[in-house]
Amino acid sequence: MIEQNNRYTRTPQTESLKWIDHMVRLMDSQFRLPGTKFRFGLDPLLGLVPVAGDLASFAVSATIVMTMARHGASNKLVVLMLLNIALDTVIGSIPVLGNIFDFFYKANERNVRMLRAHYEEGKYQGSGKKVIIGVLIGIVVLFVLMLWGLWELAEWLYHLIAAL
Repeated sequence: MIEQNNRYTRTPQTESLKWIDHMVRLMDSQFRLPGTKFRFGLDPLLGLVPVAGDLASFAVSATIVMTMARHGASNKLVVLMLLNIALDTVIGSIPVLGNIFDFFYKANERNVRMLRAHYEEGKYQGSGKKVIIGVLIGIVVLFVLMLWGLWELAEWLYHLIAAL
């Protein structure tokens, strides 16, 4: 959507993606720090909940990217969006540093800006079923890797506590 005088001009492509704007706002900029212009959303707040919060945030971001892919994002654009999400998820899962990072790195907003630029350049391609399958495979792989990492961490903590 193109912002003009705080109102949106809707095109057929952007009208069908209206809910993405709502989700991105909720995840990245729903709340404002009182007395400042700094905005944040649920993404950094979910990151405060170990593991489950990061997985929930990742799932919402991946769903947004899959929707964008279904509505014509090119393969290259989807890969760039997934890299944004991967960076957000990997660094965001680091205790303390990741929580701070989540407040400033708004992957969903970056992805929507890239999609709008993609539409404005006229590269809209229609449905991307192959990309959606690739995204689903990527999500499963990342989920398995996160579970493996949690298992390794739990095992290390168990051995550390058992040694005491």
